[in-house]
Amino acid sequence: MGAQARALRRAFALGAMHGPAELLPISSSGHIELIPWLLRWDEHTQSDPELRKSFEIALHAGTAAALLEALRGEVLESARTADLERVEVVALSFVTPAVIGFVLERPIERHLGQAGSIAVGLIVGGALLAWADRSPQQRHHQEATAADGLWLGVAQACALIPGVSRNGATLTAARLRRFTRADAERLSRHVALPVIAGATALKLWRLRRSGMPPGAAGPFAVGAAASFVSTLASTRLIEQIERDRSLLPVAAYRIALGSVVLRRLWAQRAATTRR
Repeated sequence: MGAQARALRRAFALGAMHGPAELLPISSSGHIELIPWLLRWDEHTQSDPELRKSFEIALHAGTAAALLEALRGEVLESARTADLERVEVVALSFVTPAVIGFVLERPIERHLGQAGSIAVGLIVGGALLAWADRSPQQRHHQEATAADGLWLGVAQACALIPGVSRNGATLTAARLRRFTRADAERLSRHVALPVIAGATALKLWRLRRSGMPPGAAGPFAVGAAASFVSTLASTRLIEQIERDRSLLPVAAYRIALGSVVLRRLWAQRAATTRR
């Protein structure tokens, strides 16, 4: 298999994974970094970090476009029925991650984007999600207040840490605020769209300024297309989550994946020490 064909196939695989990983609270960005590392895709893991981040931008662009299409009716309905309090919730949930992301996104990626820190984010985030899901289901999304918007904004800012998961963080915050599982998921989706769209636009602008890396157009296009299609195909996951199902299986998966990564890192360190 030629290098270009291999790059296209792996771009397609990562794009196909990105859709469900974004819809589930398991950290899509964490998976984009960890899966190639676990599978020993040296061409990906040893490539320029800026190239990997640019590729992730393409995947997020595909996912954002698919989410806008899939949730168009729900978003339009919410916009028609929105009152001042609902606007405050969305605005407050956006401001905190937007400011912190603009200032600290690059330093966070440089210092916390390694396999070990991503694994810790998965494990800690999974444990908090399981704990939060024990909260009583008493509130509905129509009851969200400005205080809830602030909590959701802080949660989305925490998700700048690789492995934490934006969806997982906002679900954790909403469940701790005693929203039902279905309403917590709905709130998570609604506050996510402005952040995903804004972050994608900012990153595309940065990519335009720096220029497309040589030879990257094909894999980027394949990855974005696969992400778009997989996101649309995975929207049924939303329906499954909203059927009042426990979030414990997702939390267990996060903890298991993070543990596998930490175990491999420990084995690698032990092997290096014995040499």
